[in-house]
Amino acid sequence: MTNSKIMKWITGAFELFLGIPVLGGLIIVATGYTPLGVMFILHIVTLILSARNNESKYGSVVGIVTSLVAWIPFVGMIMHIISGILLMVSAAQKENVNRPTHFM
Repeated sequence: MTNSKIMKWITGAFELFLGIPVLGGLIIVATGYTPLGVMFILHIVTLILSARNNESKYGSVVGIVTSLVAWIPFVGMIMHIISGILLMVSAAQKENVNRPTHFM
């Protein structure tokens, strides 16, 4: 399993946790919105790793957008759930055996 897939599982789980109604919002507000900044950084790291491994990037991109708009109450909850699902789906996809193993 690649590092990018591991990061997709981790960020997907965190996003789904933050998407829990009321609990996720309370955690974000109680910690001064710090989880949104942490998730933003983790999504950027996951995006870079996915790009290096030539894997799907859509979950990380949606996660970055989620980190930017999640301070809006109901929009944030829905976006956390959507990005968590997308990250989990992309992490569960089989690896492309035809992808190049080196860069030119």
